[in-house]
Amino acid sequence: MRDLEGRTALVSGSTTGLGYGVANALAARGARVVIHGLAPAREGEAMAAALSRDHGVESWHSGADLADQAATEALCDQVLGRFGRCDIVVNNAVIRHFKPVEEFLPEEWNRALSVNLSSAFHFARAFVPGMKAQGWGRIINMSSIYGQRGAESRIDYVTTKTALLGMTRALAIELARTGITCNAVAPGTVPTEAITARIAGLAQAAGQSEAEAEADYLVGRNPTRRFVEIGNVAALIGFLCSDAGQDITGATLPIDGGWSAL
Repeated sequence: MRDLEGRTALVSGSTTGLGYGVANALAARGARVVIHGLAPAREGEAMAAALSRDHGVESWHSGADLADQAATEALCDQVLGRFGRCDIVVNNAVIRHFKPVEEFLPEEWNRALSVNLSSAFHFARAFVPGMKAQGWGRIINMSSIYGQRGAESRIDYVTTKTALLGMTRALAIELARTGITCNAVAPGTVPTEAITARIAGLAQAAGQSEAEAEADYLVGRNPTRRFVEIGNVAALIGFLCSDAGQDITGATLPIDGGWSAL
């Protein structure tokens, strides 16, 4: 299926795990893709080259630090200068800190707000005018199961993932008659590098195998007792970007193996 040919997509936080899976899925559907992340430039450029080679699309890597408003705005200018448009924005970039509130440094809090939340605002501010002009656009905010519930020692992550749901609703209503949709996707536990590394650490600390630690980790999370597949999250986002997704806006779509039903 090449239904996104002629479209340009920006996927923030896409040089690893879930973000790269989404970028790959959009490229497979024919979209030009801007991948973004703080990986070394050579690695990011190699990832972009792989997307181009595998899917016959133009791809480009940006290492912009989204904690810096000027760098975020410069990235927007570069995307428009290079491609002339940005039709799809997937706000996936995230940082998180695992610590209680009294140990949080103000600079850590501000950086999380900038990367996880404010960058999505700046992208909308920059790209919505072009989307309006062409009467088509897709904004997808990557929230989380933790956008609906609290968690210990994750105040930055829970707060920003919850705020993205409010931004989704606000933009969806504001843009409802423009041909632009805005939705949130809320995955459960996905086998990202950060999570698999955490499970490996838990296994080592408990003297368990990684399979045993993974099973313990999923208890109380995905009721399916397995990870949510990255490819399935990417496929959901691909559907939202298709013409069949034009009547879905302002929604929060869980893909969590039943976790939100608990």
